[in-house]
Amino acid sequence: MRISQLEGKRVALWGWGREGRAAFHALRARLPGLPLTLFCPEAEAAGARAEGQGALQVETGVSGEALARFEVVVKSPGISPYRPEAQQALAHGTQLIGGSALWFGEHARADGTLPGTVCVTGTKGKSTTTALLAHLLRAGGHRTGLAGNIGLPLLEVLDPPQAPDYWAVELSSYQTAEVARSGARPEVAIVLNLFPEHLDWHGSEQRYIDDKLSLVTDGHPRVAVLNAADARLRALRLPHSRVVWFNQPDGWHMVGEVVHRGDRPVFDTADTPLPGRHNRGNLCAVLAALEALGLDAVALAPAARHFRPLPNRLQRLGERDGLCWVNDSISTTPHATLAALECFAGQRIALLVGGHDRGLDWHGFAARMEGHAPLEIVTLGGNGPRIHALLQPLAEARGFGLHAARDLPQAVALARAALGGEGGVVLLSPGAPSFGAYTDYVARGRHFAGLAGFDPDSISTIPGLGIH
Repeated sequence: MRISQLEGKRVALWGWGREGRAAFHALRARLPGLPLTLFCPEAEAAGARAEGQGALQVETGVSGEALARFEVVVKSPGISPYRPEAQQALAHGTQLIGGSALWFGEHARADGTLPGTVCVTGTKGKSTTTALLAHLLRAGGHRTGLAGNIGLPLLEVLDPPQAPDYWAVELSSYQTAEVARSGARPEVAIVLNLFPEHLDWHGSEQRYIDDKLSLVTDGHPRVAVLNAADARLRALRLPHSRVVWFNQPDGWHMVGEVVHRGDRPVFDTADTPLPGRHNRGNLCAVLAALEALGLDAVALAPAARHFRPLPNRLQRLGERDGLCWVNDSISTTPHATLAALECFAGQRIALLVGGHDRGLDWHGFAARMEGHAPLEIVTLGGNGPRIHALLQPLAEARGFGLHAARDLPQAVALARAALGGEGGVVLLSPGAPSFGAYTDYVARGRHFAGLAGFDPDSISTIPGLGIH
């Protein structure tokens, strides 16, 4: 859908976070006379009215009946279309779309294609992979836009003064369906992996998988770059796309620390700043995508040595009190926490785990702790007691430390005391969202950095956002 198609329609916005504000300003710029209504919480209403400068009607109560007054509702990604009021509005004919769909619709050619656009999704590693893709494209001298779920809403770069050669776009599971909904077809789409995630938003594991995979099943990219090591991805049949596999012997894959293209060794990743073997493996996905774009991936691979890691993703903050402090606040699944632990195998680790409880199953995590537990585990957050109860018998049997904290400051204090003066790693990898205690994982990571003795501002900037 193009923004011009909203002319003359009854249109509302739902949500006033950064995505909602980006949608408002994009619609106001393109359709200055279009009446707009915003649904938002009471706490955001005054700010929205001030920013709207009289061009925005604000309502603080949302219901299916209220939404159904409008033909189109542009909702923020964090608002689930499976909520009862959303479903009621849909049943009355209201169309729910996101800002991402509008961006894709605006940038698509008449035949729906999006040349030079690479979309990246996956449960784990998608932000680093998208940023690494942009980094390598820029290393090759190509003007590249880095935007999307990574921290820059697409509608904020709707009309750049100079169009980039390529777009590297990260999409969360909240946004992947927007591609097909827009009618656009990306040149390349990367799917890294699939684990249960965001079940409270999607409603079920199967719906999460279906929504996530809609990028390739319904979005029909020209080339789909898929992880051969993921059983769900291996089972896909994509008749509308050319499928390129990574992590298999005849394509881009890792042998030890070395990236190979088939039988050919290409690049030793041992001295790259990519945190964790899984991120080094995702370099293979990036190289496969570059190749799908017709670029010399072999020549570009060594530029990964100069990549600057992203904040809150296995981010080594530095040394304090004889301890190494690692901020993996973006970790929101047990699988992510297990991957983080693997990065520091063999070291004295105090793991801080727990957060908002979305009902994810932690039994697989507990089973892994049978023989691979860190020295100390500190539980916290809404699901902390549930994780603690699950681990209690294992801690007693296997002899690792287990502590319960009421909040992050106490968790940091317990971790510091547990490791004592003998060195080690304090690893914040919660395996759960931050909702309730913090507005988002960034705020949680900043608090952790401050508690550890580091400047939160200096560790929070995402490098490379925008068009360069």
